[in-house]
Formats: sequence, structure tokens, C-alpha cells
Amino acid sequence: MKATIEWTGEASFQATSGTGHKVQMDGPPDHGGRDLGPRPMEMMLMGMGGCASFDVMSILRKSRQEVTACHAEVNAERADAVPAVFTAIHLHFIVSGKNLKENQVQRAVSLSAEKYCSASIMLEQAGVKITHSHEIQQD
Repeated sequence: MKATIEWTGEASFQATSGTGHKVQMDGPPDHGGRDLGPRPMEMMLMGMGGCASFDVMSILRKSRQEVTACHAEVNAERADAVPAVFTAIHLHFIVSGKNLKENQVQRAVSLSAEKYCSASIMLEQAGVKITHSHEIQQD
């Protein structure tokens, strides 16, 4: 896996994944940016949320749950000092569907957290406190 990052002026950078997908990152105006894209640390948080959501949906599909929507809210706390690393992250999944089973949704969230989500497990091993919760909305 690889990526390249190109400076595009001021506090703006374009990241290109090894598969050719591009994402614009930018800093806030008070740091010379123009607010054209997410901050790099936001990208890390979005990547972790995407990784965990991918796992949860994959597990729920394999367990034949009829999911119509999956929404993940990711909230992080950062250290006050430099480096302003993540100290705690909470992922809250809102899973919607028909006849969803509580134990299957709980299992999917737990398996992602404990076994499959490389991003969250890596951050947890680095000392970030990561917690998970979920709710079910029946259609």
C-alpha cells in the first residue's frame, strides 16, 4: 500500500492513493490555508471510521441482516499540547434495517473493534482509548 502527497500551495496538499484516488487536504485560514478540504488529522479519523464501518457492514451482510443504512459518528479528543495526538475516540454506529437482531449488530461492532479494524486497533495499540456503541433503528 502506498500514497503520494503533493503540495498544492499555501497549506494545501493533494493526496493520491496507490489505487489512483485523490483527496484534497487543506489547513485553516489562520494557518495559511483556504479551507478547501479536511485537515490531515480529520483524514485519519475519517479513515478509521470508514475502516470500522466497512467491517461492520461486511459482518452484518454475512450474517444475513437486512441493513438499509449504516451511519457512524466518530468523536475524538486530542491532547492540548504539541503533538496534539488523539487521546480518545468514540465510534457510535446507527444501524437501520428490517428485523435486525441486537446480538448480530453487537457482534459486528465487537468483531470490528477487537479483530478486524486495522486502523482502530493500530491507534489503540499506540495508546488511544477507543470505545464503541451502537443503536438499532428498525424500518
